[in-house]
Parts: sequence; structure tokens; C-alpha cells
Amino acid sequence: MDSSSLKGLLAEHAELEQQLADPAVHADQARARKLGRRYAELTPVVRAVRELDTARDDLAAAREMAAEDADFAAEAEELAARIPELEAKLTELLLPRDPYDGSDVVMEIKSGEGGEESALFAGDLLRMYLRYAERHGWKAEVLDSVDSDLGGFKDVTLSIKTKAADVDGVWSRLKFEGGVHRVQRVPATESQGRIHTSASGVLIYPEPEEVEVEIDPNDLRIDVFRSSGPGGQSVNTTDSAVRITHLPTGIVVSCQNEKSQIQNRARALQVLQARLQAIAEEEAAAKASDARRSQVRTVDRSERVRTYNFPENRISDHRVNYKAYNLDQVLDGDLDGVLDALATADREERLAAQAG
Repeated sequence: MDSSSLKGLLAEHAELEQQLADPAVHADQARARKLGRRYAELTPVVRAVRELDTARDDLAAAREMAAEDADFAAEAEELAARIPELEAKLTELLLPRDPYDGSDVVMEIKSGEGGEESALFAGDLLRMYLRYAERHGWKAEVLDSVDSDLGGFKDVTLSIKTKAADVDGVWSRLKFEGGVHRVQRVPATESQGRIHTSASGVLIYPEPEEVEVEIDPNDLRIDVFRSSGPGGQSVNTTDSAVRITHLPTGIVVSCQNEKSQIQNRARALQVLQARLQAIAEEEAAAKASDARRSQVRTVDRSERVRTYNFPENRISDHRVNYKAYNLDQVLDGDLDGVLDALATADREERLAAQAG
């Protein structure tokens, strides 16, 4: 990035600092959160620029004094070696960011090949993500679910949110989870002790803060029905659950976990919004596939991304050749190892793409 662009970022950071100091800005929480997130995004860049400028000034001064004092010559050598490190750090900070990194998410987990065993595994994945959210202080909420006969899930939809206006939100950590997750273990229904392979699918979307995809009310069919799960005295006595069908795409979204029909309808519309936004993003990605080649995350949801091998207590992520033997801990929500590996691979790909 040239010096004029860097000056522009520094000026933007200073302007944001002034705006966030104005109490009137915080009367609009959505605007304050947006400004705060951008300020948090630019702050590390500003620090890196100032640190680099200071090091360059110190190097010039040390070289000027080196002729008179050998100690300054040694300091100049240290500074000269440090500056490329600071430049590399700044280059990484200036990489184009995923615009949704600060977003909350909507996640769907669907049983696939393997019948009841797949549904049980979908339940294991749900618990894994709920535990991971709990470890990070996020709010996770099951919006809708279809149970299986043995206690698993045929289909479950949840939202995961963070209250903080951080530059790195839920999406930045979980965006690589979409795809087919395969399990290898002895099913509870297997009497011979044979290892079976089954799979469940995970779909994840950033939950938009503002409406970006227009939804025509005439394109919706809205049905109400009685909730079937726990939820208080109103369950099975009133038609509070809502099912929305988006006629042009055939997408069906239902929500039954809120207390009223109005709340369920609003929540279902949010999920529909997120799914339609994801479709729009995928269509845009298909038209600009070259620009997306550096992404670890794939648009092809059918691609197997990870294997959970119970006999070996092993987890393998096939996209980055990650392998660890702590499957029991991963299923209890300790996902940071594999997620860090995916984030590192993505960052290295983007650095390589920019250098090329």
C-alpha cells in the first residue's frame, strides 16, 4: 500500500476516534457498533505504522551517530534487522479482510448418509459447537430442530452471537466449518462391533445486521402450527410455531423456540435472510472464482472437510492436512487447534496471492 493510502487510513482512524467520543453517536447502537468495529480493525494498522515509522527514524539517527560511538553501530544493526519484520507485519495487517468477519452466524446441521447413526452424530456436532460457544462467552440458541428416533437430530438450526463489537466475531472463527463432516465409529445399533462410516452436513452463514437482500412478501408462504418441543405452558396449546416457504427458491425455514408467533416469525425471517444472502454470495463467487481461489472455505457443500475417527481418538481436517489425537476434547468444544490451522492456511494463501 502506498504512503497516501496509509495516510488515508490514519486520517480515517482519527476521525473514527472523534466520532466515538461523541455521546450522540452512541444513541444509535447499530451505528456505534459499526464505527467501533471499524475503529478496532484500523487500530492495529495504526500501531504498526507508528512502530515502523519510529524504527526507521531511530535507524537513521543511530547510523548518523555510529561514526562517533560503536554502541550506536550495534543498535543500527538491530534496527535494520527489525524493520523487515515490522514491514511484514504491516503487510499482513493490510490484507483485504472478509467483510463478514465481525458477524454473528446462523448454522444448520443436517444428518446425511448413515441413517440413525448420522442423526446421532449430528447431535454430537451440535453439542460440540454449543460447548465451543460457551467457552468463548458467546450466546448460542437452537432455533428449530427435527429429532430422530434414537435421540439425535435429522436437522437442527442454531444462531451463535457475540455481544462484543470485535473486529473478529463468530464468523471469523467458524466460517470454515461448512461442508461434510464424516464419523468413523461403532454405532450404538451395531451388535457385531464393526466400525461404520456415516456423515452429517454443516452449513453456516453470516447473519446480516442490515437487510441486504430484498424479500418480496408476495414470495412467501407462511404457515403456523403448534410447537412440539419444550417451551412452557403454551406448547401444544397455541399455534405459535412458524414455517416460512420462499417460493422462488423453495427454501423452507421454521422456528418454534420463541414464546410467541410474532417472535418466531421474526426469527424465521432472519434465518431466511441469512440463507438468501449466502446464495447471493455464492453466485457472486461463481462469477469471480479467480478472486476466490485463495479462500480455504469452499462453496461446494458436498466436499468432505473433516473426519472424526473414534477408535483412534483422531480428528483430521482434509483441507489443510491437520491431524490430532484429541477427538474427545474436540467434541467437548476444544476446537481452537483445528480452527487455528485453517485460519493460518487461509492467511498464508492470501499473502501468497498478494505477493503473486
